[in-house]
Amino acid sequence: MRLAPKASIRLAVSGARYAVSKTLLTAYRALLTFSRTLMPRRLEGRTAVITGGSSGIGRAIALAFAEAGADVAVSCRASVERAQTVAEQARAAGVRAAVLQTDLSRTSACEQLVRDAHAFLGRIDIWVNNAGADVLTTEAAGWSWERKLDLLLAVDLKGSMACCYAVADKMRAQESGGGIINMSWDHVTHGMAGETPELFSAVKGGVLSYSKSLARSLAPRIRVNVLAPGWIETSFGENVDREFYAQIQRDTPLGRWGRPEDVAAAAVYLAAPESAFVTGQVLNVNGGVV
Repeated sequence: MRLAPKASIRLAVSGARYAVSKTLLTAYRALLTFSRTLMPRRLEGRTAVITGGSSGIGRAIALAFAEAGADVAVSCRASVERAQTVAEQARAAGVRAAVLQTDLSRTSACEQLVRDAHAFLGRIDIWVNNAGADVLTTEAAGWSWERKLDLLLAVDLKGSMACCYAVADKMRAQESGGGIINMSWDHVTHGMAGETPELFSAVKGGVLSYSKSLARSLAPRIRVNVLAPGWIETSFGENVDREFYAQIQRDTPLGRWGRPEDVAAAAVYLAAPESAFVTGQVLNVNGGVV
């Protein structure tokens, strides 16, 4: 069957457009690869430890750091396979990555984690205390408030403090010092009704105020800052009641739930040279909720 002249022209134009698009895409990828050889990535040559890095926000931070050029060590308590997957994805960005299993509710384990991470990385430039006890989506959701609080205090507050003290000793001995990023919660400053929010506010509020004091103690060699995420679509957000989910969207000025990658982008900023004059600060990543 012979095509009409106009149909032949349309096919020829379509084919030409496809060829041009494919050529441009190939050229873009080549340019991106070449640009990395000319312009170092934001965390090129740096090392970082992310606690609780097997999923959610921790996973996003680990991968963002790796993409920015940092060697990473990811800690986990039980999800070793998921953490190994994160490490493999980080290595794909051309960096070194390791998984370190530990229980951050014990001070001795926190101190050993710092030693193990330092042994693997050679030094520790960035430490992110992201790990937190899950009392929302595990069997802990059915515990008494006191038992939940004990676990949150042990992991989120005391665990963060123990890691800070141990890694600060390593960072002091480094010529370049270092940076610590702790994880709080945006609601600690304006409150939220309910038993679980009350527990989180007490514990994450402690992390926030502790970090501000620690920043003064460790300056100028070590910077300490805080990330305070709002409603982020981790496993909790994915499985929450749909009406509640929609209500959060309506109440958030930017009109959506946050993504783990939103928090990770803020973490990269706090770890990068651009934030060299920033310490003792809290960065809310919450879509504008005030």
